[in-house]
Amino acid sequence: MTYALLASIVAGEKFVSSSETSSVAFVPETAFGLWFLRTATWEHHVLRVAINDLKRLVDTTLPAAPVIVDVGCGQGQSLRLLGEAFRPGRIIGVDFHEPSLVEAQDAARACSRGDGWACEIELLHGDCAQLPLPDASADIVFCHQTFHHLVDQDRCLDEFRRVLKPGGVLLFAESTDAYIKSWVIRLLFRHPMHVQKSADGYLDMIRNAGFAFGSQNVSMPYLWWSRAADFGLLERLGLHRPLPGKRRETLVNVAAIKAG
Repeated sequence: MTYALLASIVAGEKFVSSSETSSVAFVPETAFGLWFLRTATWEHHVLRVAINDLKRLVDTTLPAAPVIVDVGCGQGQSLRLLGEAFRPGRIIGVDFHEPSLVEAQDAARACSRGDGWACEIELLHGDCAQLPLPDASADIVFCHQTFHHLVDQDRCLDEFRRVLKPGGVLLFAESTDAYIKSWVIRLLFRHPMHVQKSADGYLDMIRNAGFAFGSQNVSMPYLWWSRAADFGLLERLGLHRPLPGKRRETLVNVAAIKAG
């Protein structure tokens, strides 16, 4: 299916395709954001850290060579890291931003030359609220720093659950409203502000969508880059050390099982 990319990049504005049969609502990234997603900082301090943490949170037995769906795969930096962490038999990357998928093709080809693992990688142009995948076709759905761009979040979670096999795992890593609504993030990036949630808000939403998890499956990292007020400078100087339960959480990671 071909979509016309007609939305302007402004804060809080919906992205709506011109197709008469499909409407895709999300806020596209800024030029700065697209550049940042290609940096070593993003890969090593954001993406790699999240994948390692999510792997630690999984307490169910995963099948050998699982099928992973990377929703909002972007430019494909996650492909190699997911391969190294989970040794999948297949990775399916889905994204609506076609220029990013072109970049992801290069990342997929690079993975075929990787050491120690090899798998089929397929990249699909599609909407997270209407995934171009059959029911119960995935062992893992990986959603990393994508959800805060999506407007129809309830429908997206329904789709994640639909494509997971019984007992499949949703690996969800997201920034909270405390981070997304900070002045520096508002300045450099674009997001639909009316759908941003707290850590507890995201956890409630995932649970209500038919996923199960316990406290051992949840992490709320407080990483330097997620503290947009000072990027952790005061803590590094020993002037301030916010403690869990007494701070506004900026990140939430959860490994949730498809229930029922």
